[in-house]
Amino acid sequence: MKYIDELKKEELSGKKVLLRVDFDVPIVDGKISEDFRIKAHKVTIDYLLGNGAKIMLVSHLGHEISGASFLPITEQLGDILGHTITLIPHKELDAADKLFESCPVLLLDNTRQDGREVENDDSFALILSKGFDYYVNDDFATAHRKHASVVAVAKHLPSCAGFLIKKEVENLKQAMDAPADGKVLALGGAKISTKMPVIKNFIDKADKILIGGALANDFFQAQGIQIGKSVVDGSISPDVTSDKIILPHDMVISADKSGVSVPAISTVRDIGADEAILDIGPETAKEWTSIIKRAKMVIWNGPMGLFEVEKFGEGTRLVAHAVAGSTRSIIGGGDTIAAVDKLGLLDEYSFVSSGGGSMLEFLAGNKLPGLEALGYY
Repeated sequence: MKYIDELKKEELSGKKVLLRVDFDVPIVDGKISEDFRIKAHKVTIDYLLGNGAKIMLVSHLGHEISGASFLPITEQLGDILGHTITLIPHKELDAADKLFESCPVLLLDNTRQDGREVENDDSFALILSKGFDYYVNDDFATAHRKHASVVAVAKHLPSCAGFLIKKEVENLKQAMDAPADGKVLALGGAKISTKMPVIKNFIDKADKILIGGALANDFFQAQGIQIGKSVVDGSISPDVTSDKIILPHDMVISADKSGVSVPAISTVRDIGADEAILDIGPETAKEWTSIIKRAKMVIWNGPMGLFEVEKFGEGTRLVAHAVAGSTRSIIGGGDTIAAVDKLGLLDEYSFVSSGGGSMLEFLAGNKLPGLEALGYY
């Protein structure tokens, strides 16, 4: 796989670059509320502009086919990146050359406004590539999607990976390849269907695997424990056993997810039909923070409870601080990033992955279509 730093000034000066980024960020009241992913692209954008290139940024916004537009946040995107950005609607794509005369950074509106994007349609990829000299993919978070602006377009232009993808691949490969001795994998959140492959892949790659959050509920349910209204994936049942897998041995329980009522703390047991497990218990948190602090490397994806509510966020808070203090820490996932950002710890980790699903697919040992299109495998 070729990386962007292999393209020098003489190759980039005056050239037009189609740059895949991830601007699918949370928006509250018309404003970007969390800009971690946006800032992660700045080094690639600055490198291209600094070497005389003109850029058209392409990104999706929203799930699957969506009419959402970048128009309300285009100015804020420019402020975050430190460059004036001109938004270009799909129907005006032919005017890109004219717009480049007055602004070197264009942003194509949400790629998922065109249904051909999610279909990985080659005709849409051809339209995107027309008139450009290079394609650069800097969007690791969408590398697990087989979409036109991620995969098909790479067939039509000389292609390479941006600095963000380079960092992602280097750090996640290190997470995979580092010796199992002293390596701890901590998984929380939900979606056991996406995390079970990671657990299986790390049975021989990690010293300990800590399972918290709603993920643990799937394990409890598989053991025949009554979990009441607790969140479960239910798509698959945990089918691996190992003494490396450590489940919570106490938990925070409540029938009220708002946090108004005082929750109960209990050892793992059958709970009532109107109750839910909402956090790991204090004894589990104490044990896990001790394990994490002794680790040589910690890989963490997924909160340990309903962290958005203060009464159910203590497990996540303690784990977050412990991971931040570990020798080498690699974290990722949208909810994980939201949790540590809320705690003011985002800069305290060795590496923060911009990908949730892509991080899990990579750690599971699966091929990511976006990387495959660039020749990584």
